[in-house]
Amino acid sequence: MASVRDLRRRIRSVKSTMQITKAMKMVAAAKLRKAQERVIAARPFARQLQDVLARLAQAARDAKHPLLEVREVKKIAYVVVTADRGLCGGYNTNIIRMGAGAVAESSAPGSIVAVGRKGRDYFRRTGIPIASEFVAMGDDPSFVQAREISAEVVRLYTEREVDEVHLIYTEFLNAIAQRPVHVKLLPLKAPEQKASSSNKGYYTFEPSAEEILQTLVPKYVETLLFRALLEAKASELGAKMTAMGSATDNAKEMIDRLTLMMNRARQAAITREISEIVGGAAALE
Repeated sequence: MASVRDLRRRIRSVKSTMQITKAMKMVAAAKLRKAQERVIAARPFARQLQDVLARLAQAARDAKHPLLEVREVKKIAYVVVTADRGLCGGYNTNIIRMGAGAVAESSAPGSIVAVGRKGRDYFRRTGIPIASEFVAMGDDPSFVQAREISAEVVRLYTEREVDEVHLIYTEFLNAIAQRPVHVKLLPLKAPEQKASSSNKGYYTFEPSAEEILQTLVPKYVETLLFRALLEAKASELGAKMTAMGSATDNAKEMIDRLTLMMNRARQAAITREISEIVGGAAALE
């Protein structure tokens, strides 16, 4: 059994760790509220833009755009969105596993557009080609960052370095539940117009549906990437809050267990000293 001094030292160490995890949980919870608000605010805009694009695609059926071009798939790029840091449970592991599985299961060679340091480091170690990397994204993803990623993705596709682009990120459901998502980003498939929205009104496009479509398609790609960044950041903070809460609870249990062990060790030491005193007194008689 460990000595009382060793157990007391371990208790102090665990208490220090518990203070850190508790503080990290509070920080993550505070940041999560803001990230969740941004996700909720971005979803209606993305849905409305999708509806407008569906109307444009219906009005300009013969319009052509480089991002709508479908060709034989010889190489695929995967945009994998992870965190820059750890301590967020299985968040990074789940999304990296999905990305690595997609590359392994694909019949065409794949490369990675790594968004986040954790994903970049993993795919670099495994030898999977990295076409581009975007790290140090911060706690407040901006539309400028999404535009930079979109510009690189569009370049890879329009210059025919890849024939498909897939987006892999984590969708935010709530503070304790997140879901990895794998969608095809390019070639962009114009969303179908819902029947329920077909009678909401008549749209007149100026200067023309074809010209607007040429401008709106790249914006739609930027919006999809921006929403993915927001969803991923909220998911990361939710996973970190949950992980740090579990770590704090485990630290409390460990302190209780170590305290019980220390009390038993102290009681055994006292009993031993009493026995030695009694034995010594009996020997003197």
